[in-house]
Formats: sequence, C-alpha cells, structure tokens
Amino acid sequence: MKHNTKNWYRLDNAATIYPTVKTRSWMAMFRVSAVLNEDIDKSVLEKALQNTLRRLPTFGVCVKRGLFWFYLEELHGTPPIDDDVANPCLPIDAKKNKKFLFKVRYYGGRIALEFFHVLSDGTGGMIFLKTLVGEYIRLKYGADVDYGYGVLDCACPPTPAEREDSFIRYAKAISVPRGEKSSYSLTGQREKGFLNIITGVADTDKLLEAAHRYDVSLTQYLTACMIESILAIQKSDKRISERKKPVKICVPVNLRSLFQSETVRNFASYVNPGIEGAYGEYTFAEIASAVKHYMYLEVTPQKMCAKFSGNVDAQRKALLKAAPLFIKVPILKLIYLATGDIQTASLMSNLGKIDLPEGLKHYVNRFDFQVGPLYQNPVMCAVASYNGKTNINFTRTLRSAEVERGVFTRLVADGVPVTVESNLRERSLCK
Repeated sequence: MKHNTKNWYRLDNAATIYPTVKTRSWMAMFRVSAVLNEDIDKSVLEKALQNTLRRLPTFGVCVKRGLFWFYLEELHGTPPIDDDVANPCLPIDAKKNKKFLFKVRYYGGRIALEFFHVLSDGTGGMIFLKTLVGEYIRLKYGADVDYGYGVLDCACPPTPAEREDSFIRYAKAISVPRGEKSSYSLTGQREKGFLNIITGVADTDKLLEAAHRYDVSLTQYLTACMIESILAIQKSDKRISERKKPVKICVPVNLRSLFQSETVRNFASYVNPGIEGAYGEYTFAEIASAVKHYMYLEVTPQKMCAKFSGNVDAQRKALLKAAPLFIKVPILKLIYLATGDIQTASLMSNLGKIDLPEGLKHYVNRFDFQVGPLYQNPVMCAVASYNGKTNINFTRTLRSAEVERGVFTRLVADGVPVTVESNLRERSLCK
C-alpha cells in the first residue's frame, strides 16, 4: 500500500496499545544481543544492517499519527550504530535515532538491538538479530551461510507472510473477558534513569534436570521460582491489602508454536499463573505443580485464540473505529491501566533454545534477551539458552535485588550452580 509515496503498514493488533501508553520516560522496550568471538567491525556491521533492513522492511519504519489510528511509515537509510551502554532499554530519542524504532549498539564482540515493542515481539526481534549476525559473518569472513533456524537470506525478497498481522488472520467470533483479579505489586526505592541488570548464567542441562524433578518444563520451573521468591517478599509487606492478593507472573506465549505463522511482527499472547498466598503455605513442589496445570489448561490454540480474538473484535467495533485518535488515546490508556500490568507482579519471558546453522555456530559465543520494565511492574525476567548455557536476565528499576536473590537461592538449593553477572554500579547483590 502507498501513503505519500512511501510504504506504510497498519499496526498489528498487539502493537496498537504501545504508541498510546508510551511516555517521555517510558517505552515498552526489549533487547536481544549476540556475542561473537572477535571484535565487531563497525563498517561491516553498517553494510549488514542495510541488507537486513531490505530483507525485513517492517523494522525500518517510524510511528505516524493518523486521524483514527497510529500507523507505521517506512524510512530510508538505517539507524545510527552506537557504542553499547551499561544502561539499556531507555526510551528512544526519535531525533537522535533518525526516527527508527530500534537501536543498534556494539561493544567488543557484542551486537545488541533494542526494540520498541510496536515493531515485534521477542521471537521476531531474535529473527532480525540472527539475520543481521548471519549477514555480518557472510560479509566479514566470506562464510557460506546455510540459512535456516531464523537466519534469513538477505538476497531474497521479503514475503507477505512475514509482514502479516496473524492476529487478524486467526481471530474468530468468540472471546473471553480480559479482566482478572489484580496481583500483588512489588514496591520499593526506585532508580532514577538507571536500569539494574543481573544475569544468572547456568548450565542448561542442570536446569532441565531440576525442572524435570518437579515434572515441569523449564519455563514453568523458572516461573515457580519467581512466584516463590515474590511470595516471601509479600509475607513481610506492611500493606495489608497487598498481602491478600495473589502473586501472579505474566508468561508470554509465542503463538507461532500454536498456529501456522511466519510473521516477524508481534504474534504473542500471555498467561498469568499464580498462587493465592493468603490461602496458606505452599511448598515449592506445590507451586510448580500449580503453574504446570494452569498453563496446561490455558496454553491451547482454542484458549489463546479466544483471548486475542477479543482484542481484535474491540479494534473492529464501529464506534471505536469511527472515534478520532484524540478520543481513543485516553480510553485505551484507561483500559491498559485496568487490565494490563496490574494483573501481574512481574514477567517471565523465555525465548527458549536459540539455534544457528552449523556454519555460523563457531562464530557466535552467546545470546542474551532482556525486557525493559513494564509501565507498572518494576522487575522483569527474560531467558535465552544457547550452546549449553541459559542466561537468566533480570532487569529492574528497583534498588532492591530481593526477587533475583530468591530465585538464585532456589536454583542453588536444587543443585544448579549460578554465575552472577551485574551492571550494578559498585553495588553488591547481597547488599
């Protein structure tokens, strides 16, 4: 489609909320990074970025404000490539970033991308990163790249399937209510303009052994670890009303695994498993079992479809479609505040095992995934596994590291040694 001689795209159904609720001090951001075994050549990275954006054009856009909806309009060129920082996932300065909605950073052997969620989800962002890494290695080393595992050939044209809104494609005339009981909320002294990052690096096989002892998946196991940690914090909370609330964790679900979709745009939903601590004491095994059975019932094509179909139906309603954007924005903000972050205490997003074609593996040492804090939730956890190691990345705007400490304590108790890395400025995890 054409708009003022430039290609433009409607926001996918999940992306419609993000331009509405962003502020000067907060944007829904996430970061993916890869560490190569040699220092990055910036000039080669620039060429690889040009080729990758031609292959994945839905990432080379800016947000524009229309009369009825925000939309995405293509940009020419590429975003600047900056030195990496210890304090990522801050809001993007549109002017400094040439209006692009993602940042490109590098340091030593690391290539890092920070995305505004309006572009894609973690899976789509990882496809962009792996394609960029594959193209960089091809250009830098003359390597013959066997494309696959999310590494796309930049010599091929984009496909319609990659840019489709899969929510619209699979939505049905049925939905479930979005409202849920609000969760316990973490509180404490906040950082000012700094994002604390603590990473626990663990052996993937040992993590899986621990999870299988409780008869749960790795995602379910780590979610239970977070619930256990936050339940302990809740017990000592002086806010009586908060002690009566459940502790729930938002777990994103990659819908590509449930539906046939090749989209690189947003196509994820979520479930919110939790525990009612006010009902009594729970062993860790009981927490893990509760998470497993909740997710077993909720993560099905039928339930997930009913959940996102409600959002699609709301977007299609004649009254909402006809309302000008200046009326929609405050309404959508109120809906987000009532049915968004308030329903969970934190988030646990697992990208799973990241794989590469054989010809690329020996160039790449590590992958990481990080999620910036949500609008109301100050602590996030994002997980990625590669080459036998699992990196458990906590990001938080709170000064206290209680959540991470509780999770790592559980891992060690279950026989999983953890190497802790941090960007904390002269602060100790034990402080």
